[in-house]
Amino acid sequence: MQELTLDFEENIKTLDKILNINENFDLIKREMEINSQRVVMYYVDGFVTAAIMQKLMMHLTTVKDFGNGEEGAVRQFVKTSVPSVEVDAVYDFDTIVTMVLSGCSAILAQGFGNGAVIVDARSYPARVTEEPGNDKVMRGARDGFVETLIFNTAMVRRRIRDPKLTVKYANVGQRSKTDIAIVYIDGKADPVYVKQLIEKINSIKTDALPMGHQSLIECLIKRRWYNPFPKVRCTERPDAACASILEGSVVVLCDTSPEAMILPTAIFDFLQEADDYYYPCFTGTYLRLIRQMVFLGAIFLTPIWYTLVVNAAHLPPWIEFIVPKDTGEVPIIAQLLIVEFVLDGLKLASLNTPNVLSNSFSVVGGLLLGDFAVQIGWLCPDAIFYMAIEAIAGFTQSNYELGYAFKYMRILSIILIHFLNFWGLIIGTLVTIVLIVTNETVLGKHDYLYPLIPFNGKALKALFFRVKKQ
Repeated sequence: MQELTLDFEENIKTLDKILNINENFDLIKREMEINSQRVVMYYVDGFVTAAIMQKLMMHLTTVKDFGNGEEGAVRQFVKTSVPSVEVDAVYDFDTIVTMVLSGCSAILAQGFGNGAVIVDARSYPARVTEEPGNDKVMRGARDGFVETLIFNTAMVRRRIRDPKLTVKYANVGQRSKTDIAIVYIDGKADPVYVKQLIEKINSIKTDALPMGHQSLIECLIKRRWYNPFPKVRCTERPDAACASILEGSVVVLCDTSPEAMILPTAIFDFLQEADDYYYPCFTGTYLRLIRQMVFLGAIFLTPIWYTLVVNAAHLPPWIEFIVPKDTGEVPIIAQLLIVEFVLDGLKLASLNTPNVLSNSFSVVGGLLLGDFAVQIGWLCPDAIFYMAIEAIAGFTQSNYELGYAFKYMRILSIILIHFLNFWGLIIGTLVTIVLIVTNETVLGKHDYLYPLIPFNGKALKALFFRVKKQ
């Protein structure tokens, strides 16, 4: 860590070289001369609030004493002559560069000695805190996390006005230097888990976090890439994040990312949604049970149907109606796999479809293609019907990663059924259970099947039945 010296000119030359002032048009170096003192300011254009900076410059022109140039003189200047809410004195180049590139302003003067003043007058470009598009509710709050960390912590503070609410700061990435906030209630969250999590985040060695929270997740959990089940539950809703904090969880917020990571995570946590708590207990329980039955039932719908079709000769008469009368020109297994891949293709295409054309695209992609495929003999109506149920059921919960995990397990079961018949269904189910049981979470201290393993009857009941919050 390179320290500032008492030589003002040398400090300016060093900062100009590190920040590459002459090559970056958005890095501003503002030089002034006030009362025979040279004053230099560094800041990033677009990160500072112009009105605050103008007032700060006007105030500096009225300052009579910038210090005597001795070691530590900047500390007295900060105490007596800087009318700003967030200001600090620093003594090394690394801190100055990091703060300037983060949006703060650095002030150096001849009288400051071996220090500089950092003024936090930044204002990041940010969108409004509108309702998340992927996490909507029928009733309740309409605000959502945004890409600015300080806005997100403020939304949490607004809901939890408890002095024990703790927001720890961390900085990750040698180049990106991404700001991280670890939020929890002291005395409610597991102190051992919190300590280990903070140490784990601070020990991360990476160049940058280009994908925000997802890059952070991959740094926290680097092993078992072959297991598709999500390791961390994320939410864009401040109310859902605060509810988890009040229950003893730890929330990790990452700058540039509008999603909060909720730790520790169990698979049953994904089956809860904010809508369950914005309705009375009876209605909330009904919605929760419907969601869980539809989603979990859809996982096995297609594999069980395909197993029965493969064994059509052994079916009793009362269930023979599920066997397609016209199976089409393509084998059933190929039809199921084709529709699985086509559905994902339609999802990817819809992401790049302009909003004004999205409705037309849904009609063309969903109705015309399916109808033509049946008419020309590629697909049978039964395969399209069951896969349509699978597609609709996949949207009953908001976590796409969990939906794709079960999709992979469903495809694996269908392929195994094709080769091993009924045993393929059993093996596919066992593989799914093994992957769930052995899934590794952050720090590995919390079982993925909690509250089933270890068993907690009260917590397990609350997962399926909406109970009144005290």
